[in-house]
Amino acid sequence: MAKEKRKIAVLTSGGDASGMNPVIRTVTRYGIYQNLEVYGFYEGYKGLINNNFKVLDLNSVGGIIDRGGTFLYSARSEEFKRSRGFKKAIGNLKANGIDGLVVVGGDGTFRGAHELHEKGVQVIGIPATIDNDIAGTDYSIGFDTSLNVIIDLISKIRDTASSHDRIFVIEVMGRDSGLIAVNTGVACGGDYILIPEMEVDLAKVAKQIRNHRKGKRHTLIIVAEGAAKASDVASSIKIHAGHDVRVSVLGHIQRGGSPSAMDRILAAEFGSKAVDLLIEGKSDYMVGIRSMKIEVSRFEDVLKVKKGIDKDLYKLAHILSL
Repeated sequence: MAKEKRKIAVLTSGGDASGMNPVIRTVTRYGIYQNLEVYGFYEGYKGLINNNFKVLDLNSVGGIIDRGGTFLYSARSEEFKRSRGFKKAIGNLKANGIDGLVVVGGDGTFRGAHELHEKGVQVIGIPATIDNDIAGTDYSIGFDTSLNVIIDLISKIRDTASSHDRIFVIEVMGRDSGLIAVNTGVACGGDYILIPEMEVDLAKVAKQIRNHRKGKRHTLIIVAEGAAKASDVASSIKIHAGHDVRVSVLGHIQRGGSPSAMDRILAAEFGSKAVDLLIEGKSDYMVGIRSMKIEVSRFEDVLKVKKGIDKDLYKLAHILSL
């Protein structure tokens, strides 16, 4: 009599990020290679509660490596935070004979995963958030793709700004973190970067712009959404600098797009490592990359540390904009 295959599952939770589909593909195909049966739960923890899943095979994940978003969909579940919903999710995992779970997401996803571990579920996390604000890893899935999308958009904005001698305030995502804004500023040659971590005097910035614009036909101000409203920044700059200012809020377009090569490769490395950890019996760990090496961190270590910006990089961005 053939031995029953061990069952593992994968889900994506929280905000979507390009590269989630390649992660699902890797967990599925590498899991099957390791003689595992792989389940995919739809809509994150909501799917666990509703027992909404699909048994994944090689064909299930064919052709998804270059698709943004997540074909397993994503959702935030308030019910999962309540005792009844939480117990139902665990019950469904047990009823289906699933004893290993890979969760793909950010801070909120990992908090839920840590609680599952506390209740006896074997769980491994893979960081996927365009904000790249998860401690324990240099890069999260989706960050590189998002930056490339933003760079392409800002290059187009620069063209029209130069043509019409304009100042543009460009709002990027980052409610609690300025990591996207700082890296965007460096990569795009932004003139000023406003982030939640650094207090800014808009009147002073406007004065600098007025002096800075001599002989220059464009000025790009990158604003993280958590630092200030782009419209307020534009109004203040216009009043103090006395120059026409336009606003461009990039919004959710930053989440989309075909995953970059870097995100696809990280997905392969993170996904296969997560499966290996489950096979080894490990739990309550997140897979990440530090100094170009795949590393693992305990959830409790990841969750108690707030990842900050690189202040040297922030300084360098403004030096290079002179």
